[in-house]
Amino acid sequence: MGLSAVLASARIGAARIISLGSGNPARQALARAFGATDVLAERVDAATAAVMQITGGIGVDSAVECVGTGESVATAFGIARPGSVVGVIGAPHGVEVSFTDQFWRSVGWRGGVAPARIYIPELLPDVLDGSVDPGRLLDYETDLDHIADAYAAMDERRAIKSVIRIGSL
Repeated sequence: MGLSAVLASARIGAARIISLGSGNPARQALARAFGATDVLAERVDAATAAVMQITGGIGVDSAVECVGTGESVATAFGIARPGSVVGVIGAPHGVEVSFTDQFWRSVGWRGGVAPARIYIPELLPDVLDGSVDPGRLLDYETDLDHIADAYAAMDERRAIKSVIRIGSL
């Protein structure tokens, strides 16, 4: 689960929030700070098995997929209990979901590009008063000439999110 999804889940009152797939200790600590009750480094099949174990074999009430890879989408559907909904918000690439499999499992899904402008009036006051600090996600900084390094740092899990400085701002 992406860190913004952890924060959003906590804001709406989720009783249990399981963050998956990060072996980065800084990212794990931030997930806990944002409200994750369980933080698991496992990915794909190991993540599915771990979630099924901690939920007593039932699965989760809802899953939010934030990466967009075939593996992350498969994990989200794999941990979803019958009757749940999977939110797919990662930009999908290389993803195939069997409608028939999810139909017979009674797992629904919703997805699309987040309408971020709709949330600004509600979220901006919290950012301005300091109760939400999005800057905590930004742990790698570079300039436009080294943008490939920023993407590599995120891909290699050396960075959570990168900020690219342009000019002398």
